[in-house]
Amino acid sequence: MPKILVSRCLLGHRVRYDGGASGPFDQLQQWLDEGRVIPLCPEVAGGLPTPRAAAEIPGGQGAEVLDGHASVITTDGEDVSAQFLSGAYQALELVQKHGIRIAVLKANSPSCGNLLTYDGSFSGVKVAGEGVTAALLKRNGVQVFSELELPQAAAALSALD
Repeated sequence: MPKILVSRCLLGHRVRYDGGASGPFDQLQQWLDEGRVIPLCPEVAGGLPTPRAAAEIPGGQGAEVLDGHASVITTDGEDVSAQFLSGAYQALELVQKHGIRIAVLKANSPSCGNLLTYDGSFSGVKVAGEGVTAALLKRNGVQVFSELELPQAAAALSALD
């Protein structure tokens, strides 16, 4: 049975930067009940506390962080790139260990966003781009969806069954 990597906040775990959660969602709960879910919060896995200062990528591109051309900066001006990279590589280790080919990650997140991220101005402006973990997983052949794309994720998972 194929496994799926899922952001812990989408499972109702209170790991978001603000100490909150974003779930749970019925589809994710079904996969959890089936034993398919491998949960991870890359930011917490990378060593950041909960709650923590909000962070954004100036330019909004996680791939640029992976390549060393951009940083993840908090509202306090702290560079937390190392923690974001650590969490991303821990996600990749889980993907490789469990043969995961599909992930459902938190939309718009500087770690997990798969289509949009914030632009680094802390003004709520989103740009096309992906978070650090999403970018690394995509580079390694994982299909990355957000909680806004659960039907598409379910279809992709069904194709693997």
